[in-house]
Amino acid sequence: MGTVKAICISDRRGIQKSYVEEASFRKDWGIEGDAHAGNWHRQVSLLSHERIEEFRARGADVQPGAFGENLIVSGFDFRNLPVGTVFKCGEVLLEMTQIGKECHTHCQIYQKMGECIMPTQGVFARVLQGGTIHAGDEMLLDESYKDPRFTAAVITLSDKGAAGERKDQSGPLMKELLTQAGYRVIEELLLPDSQKQLENELIRLSDGRQTSLILTTGGTGFSMRDVTPEATLAVAHRNAPGIAEAIRAESMRFTGRAMLSRGVSVIRGSSLIVNLPGSPKAVRECLEFLLPELEHGIAVLKGTASECGRAESQRC
Repeated sequence: MGTVKAICISDRRGIQKSYVEEASFRKDWGIEGDAHAGNWHRQVSLLSHERIEEFRARGADVQPGAFGENLIVSGFDFRNLPVGTVFKCGEVLLEMTQIGKECHTHCQIYQKMGECIMPTQGVFARVLQGGTIHAGDEMLLDESYKDPRFTAAVITLSDKGAAGERKDQSGPLMKELLTQAGYRVIEELLLPDSQKQLENELIRLSDGRQTSLILTTGGTGFSMRDVTPEATLAVAHRNAPGIAEAIRAESMRFTGRAMLSRGVSVIRGSSLIVNLPGSPKAVRECLEFLLPELEHGIAVLKGTASECGRAESQRC
């Protein structure tokens, strides 16, 4: 159990937030009057009161809202809770969607202290159920509200697509097939063929959002701009080569050029990352045979299932 120590809002992004006694939370939107509200996954930001006090003890003179946080709550070490955790405060339900964030510009706190705790200790949430929260209200973990579906993200790599010169067909198809297979698709991205940009997004989706399955499409060929495998390998913690091998083997049934695909499959933390070919036809062919088998592997990776329980000759 925790206690809301402070509520802070601002009408503009990139500035410190101001303390308010109470705030109205709107479902699927965020806090009324706060600039970070909107139709996205970072509607509300939360920071542990204990982490702020530790920072103050090192000489930082910070007031509520200094880090851009909406809610300061005592009693929870948010950083060590899994994405998907649901908090209940009165009528309001908040689902944690991301841990930490990338710091693009160093704030005044960083300039003075040499660090800022929000990028590493702050978490973000979306509003599942609206209502009003007052300073001093109790906050609880709500174990009854838990979405059992694995989460997924799809990334299309295409210079022309990112520039608006070509319609992305593979990304929407991946989302459709994943949804049909029972996944909750939490993000769809269309990126240029940039290794660094893809690395950053894979790290964010794996570490910050703890996405179960991340699928990429495109950028696996021989062109100098095809850098999807290099970006994927750069962020990998462990290799999972059997999936990429199976994709090439299955694709060889349709075209001999499948041998030219350089796609890889890896694990980062508790996320599985798989490179798929770029064409919608190949995406469909691959996912129709991959998705029924991936669920067990992801469950093992997440710790919700044991290793294969099939016959002795059918080991993982």
